[in-house]
Amino acid sequence: MADRDRTREALLEVGRKVFLERGYHAAGLEAMLKAAGVPKGSFYYYFGSKEDFGLAVIDSFVRESSGELDELLGDRSLAPLDRLRCYFDRAADRFEAGRCRSGCLVGKLSQEMAEQSEAFRERLSEVLDSWADRIGACLAEAQGLGHLRRDIDPRALAELLADGWQGALLRAKTLQSPRPLRSFLEVIFGTVLRPPA
Repeated sequence: MADRDRTREALLEVGRKVFLERGYHAAGLEAMLKAAGVPKGSFYYYFGSKEDFGLAVIDSFVRESSGELDELLGDRSLAPLDRLRCYFDRAADRFEAGRCRSGCLVGKLSQEMAEQSEAFRERLSEVLDSWADRIGACLAEAQGLGHLRRDIDPRALAELLADGWQGALLRAKTLQSPRPLRSFLEVIFGTVLRPPA
């Protein structure tokens, strides 16, 4: 990896951390540049504006998180609903390991930026839609195998699952406890996603 690429990646990593901790508006460029070890005047060599930087941070986060989602949901050694449960259990474990403070960058920025920036709103909406598409495909596979009731649209169910997860994550951050995440998964997988009798 070239020095220019390494520097850009270091900035994106610092941006992700700071956005998760403080949000977009409270993230000062000078502090992020210092944390990344990048000279102050160099930022605009890599990004046209703070908004461009924020969108690049989202893209970097999404590449990583979507890769994990695709890997877990593509694991054909497990049944579709088991793959889905594994994905959400891992996310809950990560949240707990991070002392219940980090959460999801897409969820955090959606709360802060959806009404502030059309570019952010559009990008975040695309990300949430792509995640729902992947989850919906897994649910449709479960329906095809007879592991899930067929009277519910899998895409609508995927949106319910993703939206409910974001809400549970917000509540978990407020309580600084993984309990809302665990409760959400127990209820969803024990009722809505329970295999038909």
